[in-house]
Formats: sequence, structure tokens, C-alpha cells
Amino acid sequence: MSDNRFKIGITQGDTNGIGWEVILKCFADQRMLEICTPVVYGNAAAAEFYRRIPAEQDLPPISTCQSPDDARRGRLNVVECSIPDIRIEPGHPSTAAGKAAVDALLKAVQDLKSGRIDALVTAPIDKATAHSDTFNYTGHTEFLADKLDGEPLMMMCSDRLRVGLVTIHLPVAEVAQNIDQDKIVKRLHQMRTSLKSDFGVVEPRIAVLALNPHSGDSGLLGTEETRIIKPAIERACNEGVLAFGPFAADGFFASDAWSHYDAVLAMYHDQGLAPFKVMAPEGVNFTAGLSHVRTSPDHGTGYDIAGKGKADPASMRAAIYTAADIVRNRRAWTEWTSNPLPRFERDKGRDISVKDLKLPEPAED
Repeated sequence: MSDNRFKIGITQGDTNGIGWEVILKCFADQRMLEICTPVVYGNAAAAEFYRRIPAEQDLPPISTCQSPDDARRGRLNVVECSIPDIRIEPGHPSTAAGKAAVDALLKAVQDLKSGRIDALVTAPIDKATAHSDTFNYTGHTEFLADKLDGEPLMMMCSDRLRVGLVTIHLPVAEVAQNIDQDKIVKRLHQMRTSLKSDFGVVEPRIAVLALNPHSGDSGLLGTEETRIIKPAIERACNEGVLAFGPFAADGFFASDAWSHYDAVLAMYHDQGLAPFKVMAPEGVNFTAGLSHVRTSPDHGTGYDIAGKGKADPASMRAAIYTAADIVRNRRAWTEWTSNPLPRFERDKGRDISVKDLKLPEPAED
């Protein structure tokens, strides 16, 4: 279902990476402009630079604007966010490119919070060049957690598989000490809420992965499964979540066990993302649990192929689709759940309560 009244903000990402290339390739297909009105936060000079790279399809028309309020339907709208004479060097990290990426992100989040755009899709940044005294974050997720209401849950999504994470950007050596029952239960509730409101799953079934090989082998390879993960699953189930496990990650993904669940909760980053990216190369990174919708493609800056016309736009396209779908689903969910019983008698203009409803009399035996 298309609705180009949605204004989807898209950040340019690193100007020396593949962000602009995949954005332009996405909207070279004019049908994408029926999904939403795109507003790209970035640098018009960078857009023109990457327009000159050969592409298989005609590139979209570009308009510059001061604000999303001035965005035009049927065009790729660019809100200028950084110095116009920035030097573009595909494949080469630079402090200037990192700053340009951050400038675009700051402006986009400001407009997201004010309601000028309906959702945000972020192109990849280089965390090293973006990091500074004024941007002291390890990634988009941590930044958005600081700027938006709610508590973020990193969730990878595709038509085949959804994977959420208990811990996000942590060294592997610190994972075990950052897992506890309360955190797992909280993540399960977050996933359940998101799957219902953002994806329309009536009552989600969530598989939970073990931390250790072979699910700990009855304590021989670790006790986190028996001390933390299994009790957390039982608590979540008692609180209404359909959670199952813990499952040893290798066997779970090697078989078709994952296909019997609506989502999977992994304990740490690579445990969930490595199999996900193999099984769903067109997947999307969705930051669930926040007051506003944010998605991104599941790849990085792609310095090795930047500027060569080789970047695949499939994941960026999926991120834009997903953002629009989640906005639509959230609005529908809000409408469905805000008034489950009739509360207003239109012809008299007064509130009515359950006792006012005329219910059928019970049948006599």
C-alpha cells in the first residue's frame, strides 16, 4: 500500500561511503516515490558528485529545500546540512566526512522530534571519524536512545526472520556480565510490544538463544542458562510473553527451528547478526522501543566499493519500505487499541459506559 504523504527522512551517512549511491539507486525507480516523499539530510554537492557515477537506470530529479515543510512530492528533496564545498573522496575515511554525517543526523533527529518527518532512515556512518567530543556515541542506536523517548531495542528485520539483541555494542569479554534476568525479561516485553504494534503480529512467539555453546551442557560449559536465561524466560511467560528456550544458537539456525517463531532474542551482537546477515542479506536494522521510527540498511560504509557504482541498494530500499510500513502499522495500532469498546454516542454527543451498552440477553436453557 503506497502513501507518498509520508515524509521519510534519510541521512546521507558518510559522504565517502556508499550512502549517497544506494539512496540515488533506490529512487531511480520512480515507483519508490509513490511509497513516500523522501527528504535527504546531507550535502547537495555530494549528491551531484554521486549522480555522475554510471547507473543502470535514470537517476531521480533532485530539489534542494530549507525544511521538510518545503519538500515536493515526486522528487528527491535535499536539506543542506553541512559545508557546501566538502571534499568528496570515495573510499577514504576523513574527519570532514564524519562531521558531515553527524551534522545530517543532528538536523534529521531535530525534525523527527518536531514531527516534520514521519520516520528516519539512516545511511551508514564511520564510527571512528564521526566520534568527537560533541558526538561521544558508539553508534546510531546509542545516540537515538539519548535523544528520543523510550528505551531502544536493536532488531534486525526481514520477510524471513527478525532478531533482537539483549546487549548491543559491547566487547565480547563484557557480554556475560551485562546479562541478567531483568534485562532479558525487559527485552522480551519490548519485542512483544513491537511485534504487535509495529508488525501486526497478533500474539508473537519468541525464541530465546543460549549464551554458551550447547546451551551450557548442563553447566559444563557455563551456568548462565540455568541461573539467568531459563528463569527469565519463565518470568516472561508468567507475565504474558510467549517465550521459548534457551536454544543453542548453532543448531537453532542450522535447522529450520527459527521458522517456527515470529522473532528470536539473541544474547549479543554477532550471535544474532551473523546468521541474520547470511539468511537475509537485504535485511533492515530497526530501533524498536523508541517514540519515533528509525530504520537503516544492515551494511556499513562500504569504503572498498564506494564510488565504483557497485553498491547494492536492496537493503536501503527495504529500510525505506519498513519505515513506511511501521509508521502505518503504529497509526493503525493506536487507533485499534485506543477505543476497544464504543465510548461515544454520536447522535446525542455524550460519553457512554459499558453499562449503557445493550447486550443480548442470555439464552434460556
